[in-house]
Amino acid sequence: MDLTVNQKLAYAYTGGKTFDPALPTVVFIHGAEHDHSVWALQSRYLAHHGRGVLAVDLPGHGRSEGPPLDSVEAIADWVVALLDAAGVQRATLVGHSMGSLISVECAARYPDRIARIVLVGTAFPMKVSDELLNATRDDEPLAQDMVNIWSHSAYAQYPSNPGPGFWVMGGNLRVMQRQKPGVMHVDFKACNDYANGIAAAGKVKVPAMLIVGKRDVMTPPRAAKELAAALPDKRVVEIAGTGHALMAEKPDEVLDALREFV
Repeated sequence: MDLTVNQKLAYAYTGGKTFDPALPTVVFIHGAEHDHSVWALQSRYLAHHGRGVLAVDLPGHGRSEGPPLDSVEAIADWVVALLDAAGVQRATLVGHSMGSLISVECAARYPDRIARIVLVGTAFPMKVSDELLNATRDDEPLAQDMVNIWSHSAYAQYPSNPGPGFWVMGGNLRVMQRQKPGVMHVDFKACNDYANGIAAAGKVKVPAMLIVGKRDVMTPPRAAKELAAALPDKRVVEIAGTGHALMAEKPDEVLDALREFV
């Protein structure tokens, strides 16, 4: 689905169903150097089970026109502009990694527009090591390899990956490789620079769910505790046997949590 947001083309995957803004809407927000496709399994299920789905490509990512936005706050404003363009008054936000920070900030800024939030693979602060941040600027292939290794719990997922023909690590690397040059550094710097997480979380008045991976080394469960404590109404779901790429390594478990909550 193509939309015009702030005078630029924005793409959102609708889960294989025609988007109906009259249905309860779920907006999926990807993380750094990703696009809508990381939500393929979860977004498609919800679209075929009574929800209007918008799995977005953030500005400068995937099929959406750029440039990429350089702060979590700016992207949060963009998400509400996307809701306006789609004719949606209120939506649930599901965000992974950088997308989880965007979801918190958006719910704090626009309490009347957000029904609930789901934070997948989240942490605050979401600091990036100097080695990785410099690599995102100076050597994207190296940075992509680093992120791909650190995002997964193993080189081969069970049993021979979650679905036939589904190569978890290869697929994730290809998603990163197809993003535009320079996007990776903008994204990781935005995560590193975001300082408003705890203050924003304290302003969130809607229910929140945190889905964390027990073997996540990018955003380990302990790094989400301060953010969780600041959210007034929250629940935490920890999924065993997965790293940062929860939606690919444990797609059914993530979907089960989403089904119960949204």
